[in-house]
Amino acid sequence: MKRKHDPAISGVLLIDKPAGVTSHDVVGKVRKALGMRRVGHAGTLDPMATGVLVVGVGPTTRLLGIVGGHDKEYEATIRLGASTTTDDREGDVVSTADEATLAAIDEEAIDESIGRFVGTIQQRPSAVSAVKIDGKRAYDRVRSGEDVELPERTVTVSAFEVLDTRSSAEFIDVDVRVECSAGTYIRALARDLGASLGVGGHLTALRRTRSGAVRVDECSPIDAVAENRLITPAAFARAELPVVEIDESAAIRARHGASLQLGVPDAEVVALVGPGEDLVSVAAVSEGSARYLAVFPPMVGPGDDESGASR
Repeated sequence: MKRKHDPAISGVLLIDKPAGVTSHDVVGKVRKALGMRRVGHAGTLDPMATGVLVVGVGPTTRLLGIVGGHDKEYEATIRLGASTTTDDREGDVVSTADEATLAAIDEEAIDESIGRFVGTIQQRPSAVSAVKIDGKRAYDRVRSGEDVELPERTVTVSAFEVLDTRSSAEFIDVDVRVECSAGTYIRALARDLGASLGVGGHLTALRRTRSGAVRVDECSPIDAVAENRLITPAAFARAELPVVEIDESAAIRARHGASLQLGVPDAEVVALVGPGEDLVSVAAVSEGSARYLAVFPPMVGPGDDESGASR
């Protein structure tokens, strides 16, 4: 979809990120395929991880910073019996459990320990996470030789359930499903579960199956980027946020920063959509009026949106 004053297309791509590439690599692929620079993503995935990666193109990238804080769902495999430097399989093993200790752990013990991590909890992110310390990523500080221990943060784990277990003399592999708030580290859950059982733990597989309203079965492989049809900004906003329909006059006023009375509850974050499925703004509501979090350029008009597709 082309927009006035911005020759770039605008919209959202839903990518099923493969293993072995970074989220930034995916952004680079989209930039090359579409021939444009203004591309961003919501919710970084480690190279080992696969699954839902929401990629914004053009002005829509501003929308991702607002909806990227929605809850997530993952399927993962936690290996009990060893700890690593990165809390996942890509790090060096720093400790292992003896066979007798590991053999004493049964499914009941695993379930009981998992229960401790459901609800609102305090979690310390992995030292090799993307969290910034004084403007520098934690993993960059670790790679440069610094000893990094990040402060705990409050996260919410609404579901943490065992799907399957497989045992050997050296390890217990536990397949799990996790629903959690944005900012929750599944690697940290693996590490802390292993620690609570006294045997160590790390992550060996991770797949994001949902991010906000986007499910992985809606996503396309990265190799199909050039063929993908962009989801229009308004269609994506409708899937993620409550919508307030406004007329053309209100759309013009909003784009000029004029206050609008919205008649929705305070503290709500809403998308303002004008005629012709024109995403005008995303706004927080305070005392009944809009406080604009992002304002988007006007659509060119009907007939120029062949590159957009609603979900």
